[in-house]
Amino acid sequence: MISLLNTVYLAKQKIFNRNGKVFAYELLFRDHAHGIKEFPTNIRATSQVLLNTLTNINIDELLGKDGIAFINLDEHIFTSGIIDILDKDRFVLEILETTDLSEPVIAKIKQYHKRGFKIAIDDFDCSAKMIKKFTPILKYIHILKMDILAADDENLKNVMSKIKQMGIRVLAEKIETEEEYKYYKEMGFDLFQGYHLHKPEVVEMDRYKDATQIIILHLIKLIKNEGSTHEIESYIKQRADLSYKLIKFINNHGKFDTKVESITQIITLLGRDKLLRWLLLYLYAEVSKNPISESIMNIAIRRAERMEEEAHHSEKDKAYLAGMFSMLGALFETDIKSVMKDIKMDKDITDLVVSNKGKFLSSFKKAEYSEREYLKRLLCNNFEKIDITLILYTLELSHIPIDHDKL
Repeated sequence: MISLLNTVYLAKQKIFNRNGKVFAYELLFRDHAHGIKEFPTNIRATSQVLLNTLTNINIDELLGKDGIAFINLDEHIFTSGIIDILDKDRFVLEILETTDLSEPVIAKIKQYHKRGFKIAIDDFDCSAKMIKKFTPILKYIHILKMDILAADDENLKNVMSKIKQMGIRVLAEKIETEEEYKYYKEMGFDLFQGYHLHKPEVVEMDRYKDATQIIILHLIKLIKNEGSTHEIESYIKQRADLSYKLIKFINNHGKFDTKVESITQIITLLGRDKLLRWLLLYLYAEVSKNPISESIMNIAIRRAERMEEEAHHSEKDKAYLAGMFSMLGALFETDIKSVMKDIKMDKDITDLVVSNKGKFLSSFKKAEYSEREYLKRLLCNNFEKIDITLILYTLELSHIPIDHDKL
């Protein structure tokens, strides 16, 4: 079976406090196991780091249960809306020293500060030029990362003294020796980072090749975990095609006469259960590159409807979702466990889809039996038209032994 997973990478480097304890991690772009082959634009690098962090790995596994991550940002990222999907308690917004501090960017920095995000400045060299550039936003800064290799020692001491008076914590970065670590600790720095303390650690993970697929799967997770409407809207907005199709769907839905003005309005009008159903249909109909996705979708819909019909009235939506999810492995040509491992759906749905057990098993088996009986008749009536190679593939993938002497 072909897997739609491939390996992606990022790196994390520890940041320590004065007691030698890990304060946070800085997350860094990597495109292979040994570093960087080709660095893309900042926005692409940050987008990939965020996509991998938020969708391809459990953040608690990456950072620890209460771990914090520094993410590098420039002017393009601040104005892109990407930051809106971040948890303010888990991520520090680290402004790159090259960032163009235009009025729209400063307005965004103020906005994120007001929303409760911690904000840092990267590679501050304590020069007059850099002080002049960043002075307009210092009141919104929580941590200043000072480049000890680039900064003049006297400037460093003077600037650090004034910065600490403003209530800003100072971080000595690029520490490469034990002597430097002790020196800057005695100078009064609050935080420390550098190769001497910890070299960036490359993390490998599997991801789905289709970004839309993983976005939708996590949308489903958000909805089932009762995420806020704002969080759901932010995910939908990540894909213009998804937003467009959803708006088109609700405009074509006869029950709603209201003119649609926002994604939030759509979520409210549809309700979460109907939105879940629509997302699953979108997965089957639009996202999959499987050449038989339409047939799989039609089987999934009919299976879901049969299971819904048999379910108790209080569990009809759950039964429908179980039927739809039962075909996702076939749709994406991968192990269903890899699709479900981070979604954490309702236990009854997961029991059926992953372990083939639970309260929906009986109605699932009935639906599956009906499908098999129909396909059996179809195959028998059209057997002479079927390519032998396709039959062999099916038997081999199903681990059915073939007596080659009889072929």
